[in-house]
Amino acid sequence: MTRQQLDKCILFPLIFVSVGLISCCIGIASLLFKKKMSADPHRDLNGATYVAAGATILLGLLVSFFLFRNEDMTVLEAALGFSAGALSPWVASAAGIAAGVVIGMLAEYYTSAAYKPTQKLANASKEGPALTITSGMALGMRSCMAPCIVLAAAIVISYAVCGMYGIAMSAMGMLSFVTATVSVDTYGPISDNAGGIAEMSGLDPDVRRITDTLDAVGNTTAAIGKGFAIGSGALAAMALMISYLYSFNDAGTDLVLNMMQPMVLAGAVVGAALPYLFSGMLIDAVAKAAGKMVDEVRRQFRQHPGILNGTEKPDYRTCISISSKGAIGEMKLPSFLAILVPVACGFLFGPQFVGGLIIGATLSAIMIAIYCGNAGGAWDNGKKYIETGGVKGAAKNTPAHDAAVVGDTVGDPLKDTVGPCLDIFIKIISTVSLVIVPVFAQYNLLGQMIK
Repeated sequence: MTRQQLDKCILFPLIFVSVGLISCCIGIASLLFKKKMSADPHRDLNGATYVAAGATILLGLLVSFFLFRNEDMTVLEAALGFSAGALSPWVASAAGIAAGVVIGMLAEYYTSAAYKPTQKLANASKEGPALTITSGMALGMRSCMAPCIVLAAAIVISYAVCGMYGIAMSAMGMLSFVTATVSVDTYGPISDNAGGIAEMSGLDPDVRRITDTLDAVGNTTAAIGKGFAIGSGALAAMALMISYLYSFNDAGTDLVLNMMQPMVLAGAVVGAALPYLFSGMLIDAVAKAAGKMVDEVRRQFRQHPGILNGTEKPDYRTCISISSKGAIGEMKLPSFLAILVPVACGFLFGPQFVGGLIIGATLSAIMIAIYCGNAGGAWDNGKKYIETGGVKGAAKNTPAHDAAVVGDTVGDPLKDTVGPCLDIFIKIISTVSLVIVPVFAQYNLLGQMIK
């Protein structure tokens, strides 16, 4: 490759992301300046995302065409695998965008009360908490298959048109309109908090019904955002893997991570277990903070009984302090885990073991994140489906609703803590490993002894 071609390959993702930001402004503006909103807020939010994605694809097409149209495709095909001419990087990026949109649609299907999976989960609550939990777990597990097929298709397509560079562009494409997806994602907690304020303020029940509807939409948009995050994280981790292998192999050697090699296989097994350990730590952290919160609330009720009838004001500051301190303090150990494990394993077992570790952790984290996000969202929306009268013979303060509340309580730490954090977890492991591999590739205890 010539220096000019290399510069253009570096420049393309930067320009593509820039037009993605412009497209996000267009998508959000299409919602803000819409003269008449539909009765379904989720349709309008989806519309903003689709407009941003479509504009990114169209503008990216122009960027790819004008950037590479005069380059020698024979050289680029031999060096990077460009098989679709000047549009090769655009095809890979568009595959990532399309995969993100489809994964979002699948998350909506499994978590929205407008579709059968969540409706069946809500009906299962009539049989008690045990069946509610069991049905939600089954829903979350089933929901992993289709997004993984979509992600696999994006990997195959992007690699076919652009090699490993294409996989990196696919990840970049999925992240190019992240402003739109994050904006839609943040809609969830805002509407949830608005509903809580409406209930605590004693506003008219009609207000609470409106906020419940908006909150149900927010749960679905949050699941969609988590799908984008874990999908892009997986693609980014795979793209980083090629740089990882280059870091300790001589130029010109075949970059192969042989899964049948004992060190690689052992690393994959350990890596697959890491997201489970990480998730368990996070759920324990939520449980500890919740226990402290319950103790504090009970203390306030005992010492200030007027809180219950509204003659005394509760101490909100202490509760907020417990929540914030718990969130920061309990995350220290899981955060160190993502940094220390690849470093320690590298100096003990060598780069092959850590390569397997990254692969195992990435694959395992994808499944857990999708499972947690979709199961948690379905539990929450299943409860709201009951509250809106969607299940005959069930309403608030009935055994079915109580069972749904149990499911929602179980799902909250899954969808709000575990799901979002796993995306960051695999990115940190991949990045730390890439940075430190030149050192432990030369200095490790057992990597040279066991081949």
